[in-house]
Amino acid sequence: MLAPKILILELGYALLIVAVLMPKPHQIRLLVGAAALAGIGHALWVRDRVSLVWMILLLAACAAMLGRRFWENRSARFTAEEQAMLDRLFAELPRSRARHLIDQGLWLNGKAGDVLTREGEKVDHLYYLAEGEARVVSMGSQVGTCRPGDLIGELTVLSGETASATVILDTPARFWCAPADDLRPYVEAHDDIRRAIEHGFATVLKAKLRASNRTIAEAGRRKFF
Repeated sequence: MLAPKILILELGYALLIVAVLMPKPHQIRLLVGAAALAGIGHALWVRDRVSLVWMILLLAACAAMLGRRFWENRSARFTAEEQAMLDRLFAELPRSRARHLIDQGLWLNGKAGDVLTREGEKVDHLYYLAEGEARVVSMGSQVGTCRPGDLIGELTVLSGETASATVILDTPARFWCAPADDLRPYVEAHDDIRRAIEHGFATVLKAKLRASNRTIAEAGRRKFF
């Protein structure tokens, strides 16, 4: 049977191992802070003043970083259109990180006839359509429609590939856009942002596929009747 003071020390080691396996920084800091508490308990038990000081400093550092994260999330502010974008695409991203991502782009107004992407050409921006509609044209034929809540250029903007279709605004529109040349290195440097963007892309792609399937089914019914 291990002595209680040894069990407390081993608990601290176990928490550190689990912390290394955590994917999110705040989870790591919470577990490291818990390990520091275990270390403080052990240091008090064995009256190790040096270890006690280091464990207190470690706990204070974790508390400071967690407090900073909490404050940044509380202080992050979004407009109504930014909040709608956040809810649709980046709901799992902490508010401070979502604010950081949205700040990489800017909000613009477009008019009917504006071309956002051109088939066969490099995609210069990632777009989020907040208001308005756009038609998707491939090889001279309309193959789809973009509506509020859709992303434009998401399939190619990070890879650097050329656009598979031309996207033209059909109505006055309001959209967020971020330069591809800035977005690619930004995403590569922030793993949590990359995961959130990939999840957002997947969400929009599923919605587009469902809409496309409905369009094809409706066209088939009209043809049949």
